[in-house]
Amino acid sequence: MADAPVPLTEDEIVIALEGTPGWRREGDEITRAFGIRYHGGVAMIVHVADVERLIGHHAEIDLRWGRVRFAITTHDAGHKLTAADFDLAQRIDAIAKAHMAEPVI
Repeated sequence: MADAPVPLTEDEIVIALEGTPGWRREGDEITRAFGIRYHGGVAMIVHVADVERLIGHHAEIDLRWGRVRFAITTHDAGHKLTAADFDLAQRIDAIAKAHMAEPVI
């Protein structure tokens, strides 16, 4: 059995957020929303889901008309932030760019 993920310290979270511009901390999650047409959002979510399956880490995803929002935390670490969360955030950013999604502030 694999070791449980290790939550980041507050200082590590600050540094990790600097490396993931556009992502915001909301409690023990990091979140980001993108503006994208509905069907483009569905395609983007499928792309993200494929990557999530490969790396074994998943975001909460909320699709609305014209917007898709991601919220990430590590459930296996007691719903705390870990390095895996910021890795997934960077992967989502790359996918959003490929799908020409616009950041929502």
